[in-house]
Amino acid sequence: MTALRWLWLPILLACQGTPAGPGPGPGPGTPDLHLVTDQLTDPVFVTAPPGDTARLLVVEQGGRIRVLRHDSLLATPFLDIASHIASGGERGLLSVAFHPTYSTNHRFYVYFTNPSGDIRIVRYLVSADPDRADSTSGDTVLAVAHPQYANHNGGLVLFGPDGKLYAGLGDGGSGGDPDGNGQNRKALLGKILRLDVDAATPYAIPADNPFAGDTAARGEIWAYGLRNPWRFSFDRLSGNMFIGDVGQDSLEEIDVLPAGDPGGENYGWNKMEGTHCYASTTCSTSGLKLPVVEYFHNQGCAVTGGIVVRDSTVPALAGRYLYGDFCNGWVRSFLYALNLATDQRDWPALAVSGGLSSFGEDARGRVYLTTLAGRLYRIVTIS
Repeated sequence: MTALRWLWLPILLACQGTPAGPGPGPGPGTPDLHLVTDQLTDPVFVTAPPGDTARLLVVEQGGRIRVLRHDSLLATPFLDIASHIASGGERGLLSVAFHPTYSTNHRFYVYFTNPSGDIRIVRYLVSADPDRADSTSGDTVLAVAHPQYANHNGGLVLFGPDGKLYAGLGDGGSGGDPDGNGQNRKALLGKILRLDVDAATPYAIPADNPFAGDTAARGEIWAYGLRNPWRFSFDRLSGNMFIGDVGQDSLEEIDVLPAGDPGGENYGWNKMEGTHCYASTTCSTSGLKLPVVEYFHNQGCAVTGGIVVRDSTVPALAGRYLYGDFCNGWVRSFLYALNLATDQRDWPALAVSGGLSSFGEDARGRVYLTTLAGRLYRIVTIS
């Protein structure tokens, strides 16, 4: 996403996307949205601690993490670090990840931009009150300088099925990646990183990372050639990694890294935008991993990467990867197998207004949507 897209949201929402194939019409058994709350302020991410079926944690861009217990929003935030961040446009507190053994080690990790606009991943601990973090416990895991541009900060930290911490960083901003970070394997910007936060403090580079020990690259890199991987996810059943990478002038894309892939994939930016050459009439795709889905900007403005649905209470979406567009608010899906996206569908009943900022899952695997208008929705089945 670019700051311009966020600031001109009312204009962008006036555009209408071109749907994929239609999903089933409304009626019993079809997916729908249930409004959980509309009392949030700029929510950008939702998740839950592992095994915690009572609570949801929602990240507000301005610097707070809010608690919902059995769908009731608590007045006191879980964490408030508004004084430690820069917020506005694409900056702010952007995500939270709970350690796989959070119930015993009480560790969680947040991703934000500091007052100088630089990227920080910081580890915190929960307090004796499970609904309150210890705000004095912050310990910086990763600090990445960001150029003078305010956009393309990435924004997601997420533990993978392997227990490693993954982080998506944008290319450093402006337009066209002027600093060449996407293709520079000595830079952390324009990448997805993979860190072992258990083997050392603040982290260790996993020995099986694709560039571990390579003096020509940063060992933290898991994938590169990305512009702004705002949201990515792992299919909780297959382990496949789905990446929503926000495009430049023309195209938005979904990339997939299959489970078991050793990493090191180059997704092409800024040689390619989607499956098309960028700023050139010809280009070589040799060595590049191309997206499985792309769409042009006559259908939207910025992809919001989503979730493979494994919620048994919504069988119509079983195994489907859901994603959407930030500006137009539509939600689409596809089935993935053997590097192909098939049976693409549009789900009008799941469309939202007010800026589709994120998808997320709770501990049961139920799927949620957040909008910058302050709303949190859960996907349910019409009875």
